Amino acid sequence: MKSIIRQELKRIEQEFDVTIVYACESGSRAWGFPSKDSDYDVRFIYVHKPEWYLSIDNNKRDVIEIPINDLLDINGWEITKALRLFRKSNPPLLEWMHSSIEYYTAYTTIQQMRNLENSMFTPISCMYHYLHMAKGNYRDYLQQNSVKIKKYFYVLRPLLAAKWIETYNEVPPIEFQALLAVLVPEGKLKDEITTLLERKIAGDELDYEPRIQIINQFIESEIPRLEQYAKSLHKEVTDPTTDLNLLFRNTLQEVWVN
Repeated sequence: MKSIIRQELKRIEQEFDVTIVYACESGSRAWGFPSKDSDYDVRFIYVHKPEWYLSIDNNKRDVIEIPINDLLDINGWEITKALRLFRKSNPPLLEWMHSSIEYYTAYTTIQQMRNLENSMFTPISCMYHYLHMAKGNYRDYLQQNSVKIKKYFYVLRPLLAAKWIETYNEVPPIEFQALLAVLVPEGKLKDEITTLLERKIAGDELDYEPRIQIINQFIESEIPRLEQYAKSLHKEVTDPTTDLNLLFRNTLQEVWVN
């Protein structure tokens, strides 16, 4: 599958006349709980030729989105869009940077970004992102007596990511298993989550089943507690634009001049 993805990335470079500097897996495969029929969520960062940036037109399209098929969901962000989101400590972008499934890396752009990660990371932004995701998915999917049981992962993972930020004040691991191992103590709750995870990875059809009360209780206690913690956080304003401008210029120089 990796070779098919790389061929598609090459086709995108040729069709759109860009250079891709980084591509990785996002979504359930990167998070560590794919289903047997999970598609591949490929995300990438790309660079146009220098003249594309030297224009009086500022409203140019800064994403490439390929129509989704049964196997591939693939899209990417232009480098300046990615760096503007990096400046805001955008959690999806941070997850791309931490993905353990890399399909393609060229030049030093992604390493330069990783070198700046600590100065870009804003706990309050990431906390609210993950809590919003956990709260919304819990509200939409897990409050009835019978629930779509695989949705537990789409609540537990962002909830544990927020808990990681509270505990360690750093970008959380992307893999659900790493979060679970560290943040949930041994006992019935962890056993229930582990059993559910094993079933999902094994390919069991996790459709509607009675809700799992111990997991619901954990979610219902942690969301308000973490929301209260998030209110205590203060955003430190340090403008990293100079560093990001330099990174952008370095990328253009490296890709198109050298």
